[in-house]
Amino acid sequence: MPDRPLHPRTRAVHHGIRRSQYGEMAEALFLTQGFAYDSAEQAEARFQHSGPDEFIYARYGNPTSRMFEDRMASLEGTEDAFATASGMAAVNGALMAVAAPGSRIVAARQLFGSCLYVLELLRKFGVEVVLIDGTDLDQWRDAVTPGTAACFLETVSNPTLEVMDLAGIAEIAHAAGALVVADNVFATPVFSRAVELGADVVVYSTTKHVDGGGRALGGVICGSREFVRTKAEPYLKHTGGAISPFNAWIMLNGLTTMDLRVRAMADSAQAVAEALQGAGLRVVYPGLPEHPQHALAMRQIGSGGTMIALDLGTKQAAFAMLDRLRLVSISNNLGDAKSIVTHPATTTHQRLPEAEREGLGIGPGLLRLSVGLEHPDDLIADLLGALA
Repeated sequence: MPDRPLHPRTRAVHHGIRRSQYGEMAEALFLTQGFAYDSAEQAEARFQHSGPDEFIYARYGNPTSRMFEDRMASLEGTEDAFATASGMAAVNGALMAVAAPGSRIVAARQLFGSCLYVLELLRKFGVEVVLIDGTDLDQWRDAVTPGTAACFLETVSNPTLEVMDLAGIAEIAHAAGALVVADNVFATPVFSRAVELGADVVVYSTTKHVDGGGRALGGVICGSREFVRTKAEPYLKHTGGAISPFNAWIMLNGLTTMDLRVRAMADSAQAVAEALQGAGLRVVYPGLPEHPQHALAMRQIGSGGTMIALDLGTKQAAFAMLDRLRLVSISNNLGDAKSIVTHPATTTHQRLPEAEREGLGIGPGLLRLSVGLEHPDDLIADLLGALA
């Protein structure tokens, strides 16, 4: 590797490669559950202490998974990372690593439905969970008391696209001795400045933009080596939350094109948002000057991202538009090469009580659009045609 620092796009192609004795160019896929030892003494030593390239069992680590972890840590700017079976395994693992009976977690209420479910589970085990409006720094100041274990937020909320002031929240959290755990999926690893802005732990569903092809589930926890290896890893490896080697291999291949894909998707999302706004539709997109946190988004992310929220007012209007689409698929994934739209109130957030959904801004007419790699003119034609 060159002596000078490499650009993120280059690190996403090269970092962490471990070649076998055959010198393969593509990242090797190690489809194995366990590993053989040269002696009983070596087996004993491995179980007492395993180095970064000493493996015991695929649930504990694997050469393919380790390549992916090293590459994600390099991109995110953290010391280490642990790859998980899904994005929710990453969220659960990160929060379980900081939670204990009697501890306090302050979280933005603008969260994906499954994240809210995990917080509900923590309450059952004696963790005090305080939900606040994540866009209001005064509420963070009031809620984050000395002894708070962690602050948890989505840097850009799913599905309403509210942007959290990560630097401001981190300053408040760190003054109280709390860790900042940031779910950074909508910001993406391409536009991420989460660590620079003060996040201590960054989690991703790599199912989204990292894979980018709708092929496999995966997640990752990025943070300090001490947090990843002594707090998150023991919980995940003993409870079965580690990524499979095959899925890690898919994610490694996805990383090589992620920068190009995500930037193209974000450019298209900007064009689509502007076109839909011109059609008189209520459009929520951080790249639009009308977005309440537009200036913050540009300062914190530098892009509007790949996601758009549309509000058609009623469920009937939203469903009618969905059923008229011909190019954009109705599905509940995001960050895919194919454009995808979903109706959160009846899918991803349907388990929340109606009043709680409305409080989060998830009304009956809200649609979440993930812009893919299709030509923006074709997407605009399909979406405007479905609105006609």
